[in-house]
Formats: sequence, C-alpha cells, structure tokens
Amino acid sequence: MSVQYYEGIGRRKESTARVRVMSGSGKFVVNEKEGPVYFPRIGDFEDILRAFKAVGQDNKKYDISVHVNGGGVAGQAEAVRLGVARALQSINVDWTAALRKNGLLTRDARIKERKKPGLKKARKAPTYTKR
Repeated sequence: MSVQYYEGIGRRKESTARVRVMSGSGKFVVNEKEGPVYFPRIGDFEDILRAFKAVGQDNKKYDISVHVNGGGVAGQAEAVRLGVARALQSINVDWTAALRKNGLLTRDARIKERKKPGLKKARKAPTYTKR
C-alpha cells in the first residue's frame, strides 16, 4: 500500500532539504530524529512550522518527513522551512497567496562569496607593511 504524500524541495546556503508532507498524526521526523531533537536551538522549530500558521492549518493533522544534508544548523532550518511551504503549496494552490505574503516561498539566494586570489578570504586583504 502506497501513502499519498506531497513533496517540497528547500535550499539555503549549502543546505538542501527534501520534505514530504502526508496526512497523519503530527509526527515530525528529520533524518530519523524527532524535529525538536534535531533543531534544538530556540525558535528554529517554531520558525519551520510558521507555514502551517500562515495557511490556518494545524500541523497535528500532518506527518512530516525530512531528509536534509549540507550546511549548518541555520541553513538547514531555513531549507526545511522553504520545503514545508512548497509542500503545503502543492497540497492546496489557494494557500500560495498566504504563504507568499509571509515570505515563506521566497528562496534566500545569499551564498558564501568566493575567495579571490591575493586575498586571505573573499575580501580580507593581507596586512599592509611599509617596510
């Protein structure tokens, strides 16, 4: 028996998250761990669930399964947030306006700037010495 699910891909910095939303009892699993255990920082898990509040749904009606890799904690949390919003958009297209109004469907395109030759980092120059 196959389970009907809706998928959304979220990316941020170096992180990529594949989010699957299906009807269920409110389980939130990230890389085989519970959601609050995987994202222990204050506010990260609540930020991820903002999409459900934006569309007026209760996240207890849905099971969410996430596979996320790459990047750090903040990038992964924002990638999951975008993936959840895109999955909810595929459930009901009428929710697009509410999600977009809350800024949940916009991908944050800021990434690390590349290192330039002759510099120590992207913009940090070596210390100037006169002699």
